[in-house]
Amino acid sequence: MLTGRRYRLALSETQAQYAELIGGTCRAVWNTGLEQRREYRRRGVWINYRQQAGQLAAAKVEHPWLADAPGHCLQQTLMDLDRACRERGTWKVRWRSARGWRPSFRFPEGNKISVERLGRRWGRAKLPKLGWVRLHWSRPLGGAIRSATLSRDGAHWYVSFLVEDGKQTPRQHPSASAVGVDRGVAVAVACSDGTIHDRQFSTRGERKRYRRLQQQLARQKKNSTNRRKTIAALRTLKRRETDRRGDFARQVANRLATRHGLVVLENLAIKGMTASAKGSIAEPGRNVARKAALNRAILGKGWHRFELALTYAARYTGTGIVKVSAAYTSQTCSRCRSVDPASRESQAVFRCTRCGHSANADVNAAQNILAAGRAVTACGDLGAGRSVKQEPLTIA
Repeated sequence: MLTGRRYRLALSETQAQYAELIGGTCRAVWNTGLEQRREYRRRGVWINYRQQAGQLAAAKVEHPWLADAPGHCLQQTLMDLDRACRERGTWKVRWRSARGWRPSFRFPEGNKISVERLGRRWGRAKLPKLGWVRLHWSRPLGGAIRSATLSRDGAHWYVSFLVEDGKQTPRQHPSASAVGVDRGVAVAVACSDGTIHDRQFSTRGERKRYRRLQQQLARQKKNSTNRRKTIAALRTLKRRETDRRGDFARQVANRLATRHGLVVLENLAIKGMTASAKGSIAEPGRNVARKAALNRAILGKGWHRFELALTYAARYTGTGIVKVSAAYTSQTCSRCRSVDPASRESQAVFRCTRCGHSANADVNAAQNILAAGRAVTACGDLGAGRSVKQEPLTIA
């Protein structure tokens, strides 16, 4: 199956400048192509990738700076734009701004890329136009290269290889156990078997330093050298936090996928849940500061990243992933099935007002999620045309 391998590069100054040039050219091609597609849509017509690729070849004659970047990187940018417009719609695709977008481009021809290991910590890769580039050898490549994507994150450049590792998803998981998973803001991951997974992704000192740097940034002049240094320091702190969050998500996802044949999650619209509460100018939102704090707590726990990591890990273990509705899972007693908002005494304590059952609130919600997931696996989604006369699966 296809998988990714990401390495940090050690580019020379000349290579880094050329990579910046390619990234900027690809950004310009994306924005120009998107504006062209929107103009065509205003006229009621459609332009596809083949037409834009043909016009790109003609544009290189009129604009020589386009020829400085590899042609297949520019064509791949137009392919990505075409897929984005077809999947999300032309008007929902975003621009790539010079300040907010991180340079990124792809070499789609894997047969023109070669990778060698130089020692225990270092390796090198031969990329089109860039030549040999050094990389930190953090893990084996483990397969044939299909493509390579270069991206800059902060002060460092990274390469992500799309690799065919030759593995296939098992037809059945060796374990028949099932687990329900509740994602929360007090605890990152709570399971129906009573286990809780959580950690702090930033230290107290890092949080104090981040606030101090934010205050310092507010007093600095825009586009000044000191302001750029402060922004770089802020990004370094955030990168550490992001890396720890990703490592935590992968570890927990791998543990759950290895031990259980079925994992049940809540079907959460995370993008909508973390939307701003400011509203429009005519109708400003209420409790904006409280909603902003909730949004930061949700994003800080990495709900979506954990879901992606679990989906990735399940490909190698054969674990089934089921999503159920999140309605009333935190207000329902897992023992007597009574629904009462008053039973949720606090963020951590659940005490049923009917039967007196007491448990950790997140674990109780995870048990309700598991029960709903078992019902789905036994009878399908109960949609039109689906038979509900099925025996439940014997999952412990």
